[in-house]
Amino acid sequence: MDALLVIDVQNDFLPGGALPVTNGDEVIPVINSIQHRFDLVLATQDWHPRTHGSFAVNHPNRVPGDVIELNGIPQVLWPVHCVQGTVGADFATALQTEKFRKVFKKGTDPELDSYSGFFDNGKKRSTGLADYLRDRQVDRIFLCGLATDYCVKFSGLDSVEAGLETILLEDACRGVDLQPGDSRRAIEAMRTAGVKITRSTDLESIK
Repeated sequence: MDALLVIDVQNDFLPGGALPVTNGDEVIPVINSIQHRFDLVLATQDWHPRTHGSFAVNHPNRVPGDVIELNGIPQVLWPVHCVQGTVGADFATALQTEKFRKVFKKGTDPELDSYSGFFDNGKKRSTGLADYLRDRQVDRIFLCGLATDYCVKFSGLDSVEAGLETILLEDACRGVDLQPGDSRRAIEAMRTAGVKITRSTDLESIK
């Protein structure tokens, strides 16, 4: 079975949000237009406590973009975003969520960030996504959402590691690009790891 994983298309990652991804809203009509092609549509959702260690405000004399060590893991510091129960953490209003069979919340541990939809950054805790896919005999997963160079990238790498055929829908993703070229490098890292890179317009020939 095939599955579509919609990654973190939340208000805080859209233009005007707390941590906006440039042109992040452009993925929404693409994702809406392809959901009907999949029997199983899943989503991930950043769901941080306000005390999360990835928030720059929780570290004296630090600003967003600084890199610290959090529980032994390099950690980029971010503005406060996707706080549990806030409008910023909600899925984008224009995103069609009716087909979402299950939502996997991540980033709930204040001591560890969680870019991947499969594990936290320390691989200490699973979201249950891999087991969920395995139980439903999903062997091929298509990725889309935000952001290419963080949550999409690490979800793709973990998906391949879990033994899934993994396909990135490049036109249904946008990146943060803290450093110029980060998104391009993320796509190449995924490709090197075994992720197939394609576009939503090519779905008909793939599926």
